[in-house]
Amino acid sequence: MNNALIIGPLAIPYALLLVFAVAASSLAVGTRSAGKTGMAIEPELWKTWIVGLLVARLAFVWEFRAAYMLSPLGVLDIRDGGWNATAGFIGAWLYALSLYGRRPALRKPVQAAMLTGSLVWLAGSIALSLQPGPGQPMPELGFRSTQGETVQLAAFKGQPTVVNLWATWCPPCVREMPVLQKAQADLPGVNFVFVNQGESPDKVHQWLQARDLNLRNMLLDEARVAGAAFKQSALPMTLFFDADGRLVSTRIGELSPATLAERLDQARR
Repeated sequence: MNNALIIGPLAIPYALLLVFAVAASSLAVGTRSAGKTGMAIEPELWKTWIVGLLVARLAFVWEFRAAYMLSPLGVLDIRDGGWNATAGFIGAWLYALSLYGRRPALRKPVQAAMLTGSLVWLAGSIALSLQPGPGQPMPELGFRSTQGETVQLAAFKGQPTVVNLWATWCPPCVREMPVLQKAQADLPGVNFVFVNQGESPDKVHQWLQARDLNLRNMLLDEARVAGAAFKQSALPMTLFFDADGRLVSTRIGELSPATLAERLDQARR
């Protein structure tokens, strides 16, 4: 299960790479088609993509508005990965269609660019959906807890489970920890399991104590076997399992209350 391109410490989700591929392919085709008319199409394509991104973000914010109401400035923090791709796709197409009446000379180049981008998006989305990963059973792994007991991940089957791989040196891990602590306190019907990667018990204990974080199910993975089991080295990584212990989705990067709610909805289905 690997849903990101790993380059050293950098992890680039394949979904983000697909967005870049859509932009590059549509720009190339649109520019080539517009070259015959002598008109510049690039500014209009950039506007089209910006409209699509804004619509995608706003649609996601509206869907999970209750979470964003708790911290309105979180709407501006796009690091949480909260986007509604379908809404953004529709928004981009509607803006492109509006060019038909305003810029008739660009009709064919814009159409060629949008059709190309749509085909690349469709092909990429199908390829990503066929990737192995979702449906993977919870691995038979055991870790020592901060209390010194050995805990098996499989013991959490029976209700939706969130497994967060983290480390104290990882800034996004640090930022999202209060979000996960609050969710653990507010959602007793969901297991939240924290698996520290590669650090000593004393280091983890001191770090949690210094930040007054009281988290249940804090486990220690000093050998980083969890990352190997899920074929991921990027942090933070959060895995969402359904009540049967089957992997539903993963999130590489920081979680906000809204993106956490989105993934939990998927795990509860």
